[in-house]
Amino acid sequence: MGKSFTTTIEVSNSPQDVFNHLIEVSKWWSKDFEGNSVKLNDEFIINHPGRHYSKQKLIEIVPDKKLVWLVTESELTWLEKDKFEWTNTKMIFEITADDGKTVVHFTHEGLVPGKECYSMCEQGWNMVIRQRLFNFITKDQAI
Repeated sequence: MGKSFTTTIEVSNSPQDVFNHLIEVSKWWSKDFEGNSVKLNDEFIINHPGRHYSKQKLIEIVPDKKLVWLVTESELTWLEKDKFEWTNTKMIFEITADDGKTVVHFTHEGLVPGKECYSMCEQGWNMVIRQRLFNFITKDQAI
């Protein structure tokens, strides 16, 4: 199947600042956001009608170090084989300090090259993490 999708960004902000930006999901992932993403067991929905629906639950939180969301429901309507590929996958954000920089390592656990959505989702995540999240953290530029 292959390894799960990962991408990394490096910023000069503190780990605490990065963490505080990460939990403001509606400002960097999607404005089509409903729910909460701050404390353990919070749930939120990202919904782009006719294209993407996913419901995430915050299942692990280590302030300034780690966030893990479990996708409890999903529907990627543009897929032909399995529109629910994201269900039971995890989105993991690991934050580490390294020589005056803060590194955010993102893994979408379960999003592997064998999945139908992999190439499109890889492009999407690279844009969301490397551009939107990066700009939100470094320039306070919300989407």
